[in-house]
Amino acid sequence: MRPIRSLAAAGLLVALSLYAEPSHATDPFKTVETSAPQEVVGGMSLKMVRGISNVTLGWWELPKQVYQTFREDGVAMGLSVGPLKGIGMTLVRTLSGVGEVLTFPFPFPGFYDPYFEPEFVWQKERKVFDSSGAPHSSKEGSLTAPASAAGSAQSRP
Repeated sequence: MRPIRSLAAAGLLVALSLYAEPSHATDPFKTVETSAPQEVVGGMSLKMVRGISNVTLGWWELPKQVYQTFREDGVAMGLSVGPLKGIGMTLVRTLSGVGEVLTFPFPFPGFYDPYFEPEFVWQKERKVFDSSGAPHSSKEGSLTAPASAAGSAQSRP
């Protein structure tokens, strides 16, 4: 009976996060003082769902990173570097989820923005390209787009 409850809870989290709309998508300079109560509660709710999702599903980063490294860099890198990236990203995603659950009432960072992109483990990472079409690294050295002050402009599945 316990596995059925766990699957139902995970399914509910996935369903809620797929239909949750970011409350900061229309105004990049939202604050709690200038927002309607519904927007504030929506931001808090999305941050809590995102945090719970990242805590419970953070381990999905391990197979995701192995697969992505395998696809982008080949078999040898996928089997050697992929698991290391997966372990690192599992820790990052799970710990950021804990942080979001603990700080969900507070509009930090931005207006309940995610700590990093992609917000959820099942979303694709966005590549940043310069004018020549080559991948462009951000300040942190990653090829993914950093979270902007305006929040995620990424469309939801």
